Amino acid sequence: MKQGTYQEFKGAMTVWQYPFYTEGPAVDAAGELFVTNLQGGQILRITQEGNAAEWARSSCPNGQMIAANGEHWICDSNEACVKRFDPSGKFSGVLAEGIVGDQMIRCPNDLADDGDGGFFFTDSVRHTGIVGHVDRHGKKRLIAKYLDYPNGIALHPVTHHLFIAESYQNRILVVDLDRASPAPVVLCDLPRHASGKATANLPDGLAFDCFHNLWVAHYGMAGIQLLDEQGTYMGKLETGFLLTSNVYLQDGLLLVTGGSGEPGPGFVQLLKKEESEI
Repeated sequence: MKQGTYQEFKGAMTVWQYPFYTEGPAVDAAGELFVTNLQGGQILRITQEGNAAEWARSSCPNGQMIAANGEHWICDSNEACVKRFDPSGKFSGVLAEGIVGDQMIRCPNDLADDGDGGFFFTDSVRHTGIVGHVDRHGKKRLIAKYLDYPNGIALHPVTHHLFIAESYQNRILVVDLDRASPAPVVLCDLPRHASGKATANLPDGLAFDCFHNLWVAHYGMAGIQLLDEQGTYMGKLETGFLLTSNVYLQDGLLLVTGGSGEPGPGFVQLLKKEESEI
């Protein structure tokens, strides 16, 4: 990341408040903004003015990605599956549920595009959480198991390394997918809250910027931690709300979700500018 780039975001965001804690930030090809709100059971479409309207419903929608064909793929943590919605918001099937490898999918949380029509996903369970992959043909495989609440997930755009937030260990793991038997290794530990409480520093959603720096939404720490691709700590972007849940980056656009409590209120932050250095 260019020196000082993230400093430009401090105090420069538009902030909108909603009744429920938000997750699953995504932007479609037309520039439409979408978030989920878990306990509200909604996928929301948000205008550039901040007005939110229900686009679709699910039991407990969490992580979300928009596929190349315009479909929304959404983790439903209550229903233990990853769902597909067509570009109009109509439910059109289940992409992942049941067994992957020798493990049961129990609480899918977040998704990462694999770049070939499939996706990686996390399953957020204490001590026995998993990371899985579903290819474009629907074939499932297990990437990692026995993780302590795997949460956010992001695929490095060049190296084919998969980055995973292991929430209750307050650290980032990385998997080299080109290895014959890929296994997660610790990339780095994250800053800890002064209270010493495990729930006060839970890394959540992840995103890479165009310089391959990793942005880590840090639930309980009211901000986004910034790391280079080797895991070196670079600084923190304060969000102003305690439970920062996820972050989405595009050229010229930064979209952040979370809230001050659960079930709410929730917040969405947006920064969009003509020329971005993200």
